[in-house]
Amino acid sequence: MTAAGAKATGAGAPSHAERMWGQADWFRIKEDVKRLQVRIAKATMEGRWGKVQALQRLLTRSHSGKMLAVKRVTENRGKSTPGVDGRIWRSPAAKWKGMESLQHRGYRALPLRRIYIPKSNGKKRPLGIPCMRCRAMQALWKLALEPVAETLADHNSYGFRPGRSSADAIEYGFTTLAKRKSPEWILEGDIRGCFDNFSHDWILENIPMDKAILRRWLRAGFTEEGTLFATDAGTPQGASSHR
Repeated sequence: MTAAGAKATGAGAPSHAERMWGQADWFRIKEDVKRLQVRIAKATMEGRWGKVQALQRLLTRSHSGKMLAVKRVTENRGKSTPGVDGRIWRSPAAKWKGMESLQHRGYRALPLRRIYIPKSNGKKRPLGIPCMRCRAMQALWKLALEPVAETLADHNSYGFRPGRSSADAIEYGFTTLAKRKSPEWILEGDIRGCFDNFSHDWILENIPMDKAILRRWLRAGFTEEGTLFATDAGTPQGASSHR
């Protein structure tokens, strides 16, 4: 096809960014991330927190970590829901450029976009939607935090855990209650306003990650009907797990 013909049909050679994303070796990328996560988990078990921090820094600055983070936020259910900047990373070129934007130096978190989704009782649940760059940065740090959380977590905790489901919780409940001297009662609890009242100071003191990045997420605020609201406490429900 001639250059004129290509222009007329809208066809043409793919851009550098499009080619780079399309040529990604996802098996190698996932293996690279997994190896670093295993090292982070091992250092956590040994209580070597300086090494945990160094390995987290290595993972969150790695090409493989950034690629996998972008892949996850552009393939989940929230991939077509933009943040306050109105942008989504749909094309291969946009995904590659998004990956390149995941730099810690000079990073600033944008406010979240507040939306509401209906609940079964007729009420509405608020969700905070970050922009794609913030979403990808959160996914990147999730890769670095999961090995720590999974190493230290309660063995009988099943919510929001990789490789676990409600079926696992049901199985554990059955085996626990089927014994001759099983507990007679099951108690269900709910914390009112849980997400709205998390202490930022506690989170900053106890979450083992880059404190400057974490503080920017916590203090980013949110917009609703054109008005910016500060976030002095709590975390946005559904912000980083809009799937």
